[in-house]
Parts: sequence; structure tokens; C-alpha cells
Amino acid sequence: RDCRATLLKYAAAALSAVRPQGVRPRVSGHDVAMEPDRTALIVPIPEAEPMVGAHRDRLDRSAGWGVPAHITVLVPFLPPAEIGEPVYAALTRIATGTPAFFLRLDRIAWFGDRVVWLAPDTAEPFPALTGAVSARWPSAQPYAGAFDEVVPHLTIGHDHPVADLRAAADDVSRHLPIRARAGAIRLIAGRSEPGARWSVLAEFPLG
Repeated sequence: RDCRATLLKYAAAALSAVRPQGVRPRVSGHDVAMEPDRTALIVPIPEAEPMVGAHRDRLDRSAGWGVPAHITVLVPFLPPAEIGEPVYAALTRIATGTPAFFLRLDRIAWFGDRVVWLAPDTAEPFPALTGAVSARWPSAQPYAGAFDEVVPHLTIGHDHPVADLRAAADDVSRHLPIRARAGAIRLIAGRSEPGARWSVLAEFPLG
């Protein structure tokens, strides 16, 4: 299927801060139009930033929302109004029940000619995390059920001229493999529109 609309609508994003325990997320000022209207769960991959950061700044819209390099666990997650302590507690249990793990991003791959991404050599833990979250909240299905199969991936760029995407892929490929550690699930909230900034609601260390 055409993945363009889904990727643009649900691209996950986050800032580097972590929500202190017991502190509720807040929105600056009173601009209702900029209040978060969705949430997502991601696994940040900071080890990839030196290789993909500059390309993502140009080619991945979510980078402009404050996104770090990441692999998505679930997007969309729950509406922001449904996020509270019971959700934090359940996500803590899911995260601590999954051991932290090492992976290598060792291959460039594509969705058609519109999205270029990095593939992890250890993909299995990501669908397991997604499945655990969706089992706990059946209304939260990956990409709103748009795809029969969800492929773990770290996006480099999308929906730009294919020559630009290929040039980015060629540059990143010279730095492969990228060794990383998946150590936490991050809960983020925001809006998928120009000028939006996503923020971190909480971070849940893996076991």
C-alpha cells in the first residue's frame, strides 16, 4: 500500500527530556490549536544520530517536530486525555518484562521509492513490544491498522526526490553497521502538522 499518508500522519517524534515521576505533562500557554492530539511509543536509537541526523533534518518531516532517531513501537497510541497513572503503570510492567537488547543497523532498505530506512538485524523484540502494548489496549493498533505487517525500521527520509533519498542512503551506507542498545520505551505526544513540537511524557527502561 501507499505508505506516504500514514508515515506523514503518524511519524513519531520526541525531545530528549524525560518526564519526572509524578509530574503531569503540560502545554505552554493556552493555544488549544497546538495542544497534543495524539501519542506514540518509540525506542530511541541515539547511536544512529551522528550518521543519520543531518539527513533526517532535511528529509524526514518528523525531525522538525523534535524527533530523535528511533524505531517505532506503536503509533498512534492513546489519545492524550486517556494518559494517566494506570497507563504509566501498565507501560512500566511491559517495559520491565522485556530485557534491554543490542542490535545492529546493518542494511539500507526502501518502501517503494518514497521512504528509505535502516533495518535492524535484531527485529523480533520490536513486534513483541508492539504486540504486548496492543494486547493491553486493543484500540491501539499499529498505524491504525493500515498495514497487515509492521516492519521495524529507522527512517532516514521520505517523500523527497528519489535522487536526494538515494544520496542520503549512499552516505549512511558507508557507516554501516551501526551498533546500538535498545534500552527504553519513550512515550511522546504532539500533533502531526507543520510547526508542531512533540514532547516526552515518560520513559520506561527495559528490563
